[in-house]
Amino acid sequence: MTRGPSRIVLAILTILVAVTALSALPASLAHAQPTGSAEDATAPQFLKLSLDSVSPGTVTTSSEPMLTVTGTVTNIGDRGVDAVAVRVQRSRPVADPSELRTTLKLDQVNYDYPTPFQDIAGRMEPGQRQQFTLSVPLRDGSGNSLNITEPGVYPLLLNVNGTPDYGGQARLDDARFLLPVLGLPAATDGSAPPLPAPANPPVSATLLWPLADRPRMVAGQTGELDRTPELADDELAASLGRGGRLDELVGALESELGDERGDDGPSSAVCLAVDPDLLLSVQAMTSDYRVLASPSDPDGATRPGTGTEAAKQWLDRLRGLASSMCTVALPFAQVDIAALAAANDPALTARALEAPASIVDSILNTRSVRGVSVPDAGSLDPAAAQLLKSHGFGTAVLAGSAVAPEGGAGDPYAAVPDLVRLPGVAGSPAPAPGDPAEREEAVPAGNPTAAGEQPGNALSETQAPAQPNQAGSGAASTGDPALRVANFDIWPAAALAGIGSNPPTPAYVPEQARYPVTNDSRSARLQDALGAVSWQALHPAPGRPRSQLIMPPQQWGANRDEAGALLHQLELLVENKLVDPRPFDDLVGQSPDPAPYQLSPLPDAAMEAVPGHFAPQARDQSHRITQLMQAMVEVPDTQPTPAAFLNPLRDDLVRALSLSDRRGGPTAQAEVFAQRRIEKATAAVDEIYRSVTVLPPGGVYTLASESSPLLLVARNDLPISVRIRFRIDAPPETKITDIGEQLLPPRGTRSFQIPSEVSDSRNLVVPISLSTPEGVPLGHATSISVRSNAYGQILAIITACAAALLFLLAGRRLWRRFHGEHDPADKGVDPGVRRRVIRLGRARRRKTTPPGPELSDEALRAGHRPEGRRERV
Repeated sequence: MTRGPSRIVLAILTILVAVTALSALPASLAHAQPTGSAEDATAPQFLKLSLDSVSPGTVTTSSEPMLTVTGTVTNIGDRGVDAVAVRVQRSRPVADPSELRTTLKLDQVNYDYPTPFQDIAGRMEPGQRQQFTLSVPLRDGSGNSLNITEPGVYPLLLNVNGTPDYGGQARLDDARFLLPVLGLPAATDGSAPPLPAPANPPVSATLLWPLADRPRMVAGQTGELDRTPELADDELAASLGRGGRLDELVGALESELGDERGDDGPSSAVCLAVDPDLLLSVQAMTSDYRVLASPSDPDGATRPGTGTEAAKQWLDRLRGLASSMCTVALPFAQVDIAALAAANDPALTARALEAPASIVDSILNTRSVRGVSVPDAGSLDPAAAQLLKSHGFGTAVLAGSAVAPEGGAGDPYAAVPDLVRLPGVAGSPAPAPGDPAEREEAVPAGNPTAAGEQPGNALSETQAPAQPNQAGSGAASTGDPALRVANFDIWPAAALAGIGSNPPTPAYVPEQARYPVTNDSRSARLQDALGAVSWQALHPAPGRPRSQLIMPPQQWGANRDEAGALLHQLELLVENKLVDPRPFDDLVGQSPDPAPYQLSPLPDAAMEAVPGHFAPQARDQSHRITQLMQAMVEVPDTQPTPAAFLNPLRDDLVRALSLSDRRGGPTAQAEVFAQRRIEKATAAVDEIYRSVTVLPPGGVYTLASESSPLLLVARNDLPISVRIRFRIDAPPETKITDIGEQLLPPRGTRSFQIPSEVSDSRNLVVPISLSTPEGVPLGHATSISVRSNAYGQILAIITACAAALLFLLAGRRLWRRFHGEHDPADKGVDPGVRRRVIRLGRARRRKTTPPGPELSDEALRAGHRPEGRRERV
């Protein structure tokens, strides 16, 4: 009998202890752990509810007093559903920025301000769809309104109930979204007057407007003048064309900002963040280009591209915007800066981090903000931060959770100043405007190809003149030795990342705030973004800065209506004196918070990073490209230049280190693309090395004498002059003179005479190859067979000995004759016999001579000869 009451008492004590423990939890932890989670509930089996539109999307004093919601209910089950009804429920206003996301995980029991159900269908059969419109008062004296009494950001839930066949009435699905309330119109029944926006200190707001795309250029292409650019696919043409993603992002700026760009209105808070790789791809499309018939076969057939006109128009429109707006260059192709640091190749880093500003300026004819890097990861490790600082970047734009007070740990729920210093990352200050490091050759305005660059090639050595409305180098002029970090608010950034057709969850979103955002409709995700952007302006709090950097993802998927709604929301906040527009230059140029901070790399960012085995491969090929560039000769007024010819190959290596396509899902495909790019770039570099070679002569090369020169022919198939040296491994029997550095003309051959001495008449094999002046091998090594008409060494010795013997014998004979001695060689010959032989010879000569007139002795002595007598020769 006593066990029952004791159990009741024990249960009551357990509940009290649980309630006491829950009340002791910190507010931020309680916000991060909702009491119920929609994602934990069973997936809808009968009805699917989708939110189509909300009006007004943002409530102000001038908006309608009724909230109108349209949506669609679809029977996705295998049985009919009766008595389908929908209602709106409201939860308490968001009190902490983390709740902008975590409240969207709360179960419907936490939305404790319901409105009455409204019937939308008596019965829905399987596969049937039913659209509906639901209107409820924002506030009135009855109990049927949302009962919103003050400005704030309110979580709302759309709840659909029904009775499936063979079952009872139940909640079958729901949809959640945020409703920003800047002010309240008068109540529908006149019970309350309009309520204006709170008189809070305005928030200084800056908005970066990203324009980026995944790498599209086919790998392995050089910058030859007659090369037709090739793209992996033609999706960029659709994106630039009417209704495409990039077209609508630019169109939203044009329509919402209008002609007031460049003044002190909302447009002054907007700064274009442009990917230089996107600009190079679009510029390549402005002339004839081709795309792969099958993107999975980079060596397969191609077909003509279709986006030439769209590319020209889009580029002209962007130039018009950039001429009157702040512009900052993103890192090339959303490169992973940590992977760049691991590669540790100065040329590769310069191409990925330093060249983007010049590329953007050259193509858009503007002057972009200098000294600021916007990593796609939103996070840096110490090596990446040091790399940025060592290359002249004074400021990096990172997620607020990627830094922490010195000695502390990163906390995504903690408030972080909008600009902090990292004393642990120090280096030389960035050059100020006008310093030698900032002086670059100008390109005539309006003609980005005036310097001879071809579409698709980087204008790495040119830069457009500064525009009068541009602020210059931004943080580059501060001279701060420590790296500074401009922090963007992660909660609005996460909400903005949710806009689009297939949005990922960024790495800076903590695990407790993650949920599959694709379960919500695009309209619901847009409402979440509008609410997140507005929250800080409506909630001043001690310890939280009254400033905000709004950063959508770099490959933002917003369409024109969604992007325009964000710009319109910024305008509403400015009109209601809740926001002051702040130019991006002012943000990065202000004094940072005096407290020291340190990096707090995001764990999820490391999971999405480029694998480490790509870095050494990219470094090795970039080093080979640098060696080639050192051997090439830039001739004035001749195109292409060595940089224009080789930079596309280095760009391929940077694209292989891109973070594109590594967000929110498997990265296997991204790694296949990266490996393919490196392999194609490697093959192209190998072919360039093989294009400069010495030609094999064929057969045996016979020298006319031992000092005859070798005649060699070298060929250069490249469109650029190349400096070479001959590498000849001469055998001991030859002596070949090094003729030093030589120049090969572009696309031609040249003969060379190599002084040589050959001391052997045998066939000699002489290996010959070419190299750069620095000793890097070029082309194919060959060998020639050389045969000389020179005497051999033994024959030369015998000849010398015979000559010496002859000289000795002749000298001995002369010596004895001069001394009246008989030569021993004459001994054994009788003198009488010699005289008789001589007389016999004379007699024979007289018999053979015909008779002639007799001459006196005087005539004979005078040289006269008898007539008819021949003169003997």
